[in-house]
Amino acid sequence: MAPRIWLLGVTGILCALSPGTWGASDPVPSCNASTNTNCAECLRNVSCLWCNSKNKCYHYPVRKILPPKSLCPLPDARWGVCWVNFEALIIAMSVAGGIIILSICVCCCCCCCRKKKNRQHDATDQKMEREKEQRKMRQEERKSEMKVRHDEIRKKYGLFNEQNSYTKFENN
Repeated sequence: MAPRIWLLGVTGILCALSPGTWGASDPVPSCNASTNTNCAECLRNVSCLWCNSKNKCYHYPVRKILPPKSLCPLPDARWGVCWVNFEALIIAMSVAGGIIILSICVCCCCCCCRKKKNRQHDATDQKMEREKEQRKMRQEERKSEMKVRHDEIRKKYGLFNEQNSYTKFENN
C-alpha cells in the first residue's frame, strides 16, 4: 500500500504542477463535480482534496503547500487515500524523511571515521616498520661487533686461520 501512496503523491504533484498536460482522450473531471459523492470518487483525480467535515471535494491549492484552514482543517483533509488524514500524512512523511536523512548522515560519518582509522593504522604501521628496521640495524651492528671481538680472541690464542681453507686444486 505504501508504494501506491507514493505513486499517488508523485502523480498528484506532477498533475498539480502541470495542469495543461492532459491529452485530449483523457479529460480530467473537475473536482467540484465530485462534491457530495464520497472520498474515493473525489480522490480518483489526484489533483483533488476531500474534506470529511464538509463532505466536499476541492481542487488542491497548488500555490500553497498545505491547504488553508478556511478550505478544510488538516485533520479532516484527505489527499491520495481516504483512510489517512493530511495531518498524519505530513507527520509520517516527515518522520520517513528524517529517518532517511539521519541514516545518510550516519553512513557518511561511518565512512569518514573508517577512512580516518585507516590513516591512523597506516601511520601506526609505518611507525612499526621504522622501529623494526632500527632493531634490525642495531642487531646487525651487535653481530658485527661480536664477530670482531671473537676474531680478536681467536688471534690472541692462535686459532685464527687467515688462509682460505678452500683452495683450488691444480693438476701439476
